[in-house]
Amino acid sequence: VRELLQTGDMHNRVRMIVASFFTKDLLLPWQWGEKFFANYLLDYDAASNILSWQWSAGTGIDPQPYFRIFNPYLQSKKFDKEAVYIKKWVPELEEVEAKYLHNEAYLLATKLQDYPQPMLVHKEAKDEALAYFKQRV
Repeated sequence: VRELLQTGDMHNRVRMIVASFFTKDLLLPWQWGEKFFANYLLDYDAASNILSWQWSAGTGIDPQPYFRIFNPYLQSKKFDKEAVYIKKWVPELEEVEAKYLHNEAYLLATKLQDYPQPMLVHKEAKDEALAYFKQRV
């Protein structure tokens, strides 16, 4: 989100990860995230942004399945293996080896001096989201 706030832009993969985390790990309404992005994206397009948020949330006319929940750790390992992007936008993590930044268990167990611990355990949040969505399908 720092990239978005500083530049008005965010890589498309990161937009999808943020939207998935926001709507599925945190179970927050997609409209809130869409509005936030609308306020900061320089390339904002209502149709594209709204449909992208709906897709990520598993709603709308052509959504990804509700059970498709991005794992931010696997996504970072796959698309930012050396953590170049992470370290650029989160300089507090500059000295942490990339392999640890992709390791949720390590980050949950380690107190980093200048950075808070993860706000949730992804697997627990994913399981909660799946149970929530299954009740409503």
